[in-house]
Amino acid sequence: MAKIMVYNPSTNRMEVYYRGLSERMPYANNMTVAEFRGNSKSDILWTDKRLMDSWNILRREYGKPIKIGAAFKRIGEGGHAGMSQHYAGTALDMAQGFSSYERDKLRNLATSLGIFTYVEPKVLTPTWVHVDRRFGTPACSRGGYPLLKRGDKGVYVAVLQDALNTLGHNAGTIDGIFGGGTMDAVIRFQKANSLTADGIVACSTWDKLTSKALGAGI
Repeated sequence: MAKIMVYNPSTNRMEVYYRGLSERMPYANNMTVAEFRGNSKSDILWTDKRLMDSWNILRREYGKPIKIGAAFKRIGEGGHAGMSQHYAGTALDMAQGFSSYERDKLRNLATSLGIFTYVEPKVLTPTWVHVDRRFGTPACSRGGYPLLKRGDKGVYVAVLQDALNTLGHNAGTIDGIFGGGTMDAVIRFQKANSLTADGIVACSTWDKLTSKALGAGI
């Protein structure tokens, strides 16, 4: 049984569901919890409703099953870049085992629909198709996660809390809500790493936090 948190932008709430691995992901058609979890070992998952909505459109327009090889991962498990959208639960790696023709067809469809923020070029992922939905203005000019501060909600807050907890800066239960406990944990981390201790997660804090938490274990 997995605990699944879904940020719903319509209500600005982190919704919580408990479902078995063979059950359907909340808001998603033709995607099980096991497919979304991929090879992650975590029984706590998070995503954004908008990713599920985009998946539903892609699956409907493609008109036949799409294999999902990897989606969610926790930052302590590693396996992706420091500010990967997989850690935010907003990325899908698909079509492993498909023919090159079918992958091209799926990649072109995902691009033409305009429902994903990013569709990775074939040259970078020739044996699968990567798509993701990204939200907010990146805190770093080169891209990545958005600036976060007290009062924010969503999947990036969940990544923040997960990274802090992984490194022993107790942010409390991962709930995707940037409250006082999370702010205190951010300040403790910033002080420990010679950063401006303002409780705001901007580029320098994200860089230091994700580089330290990446693959550090959960």
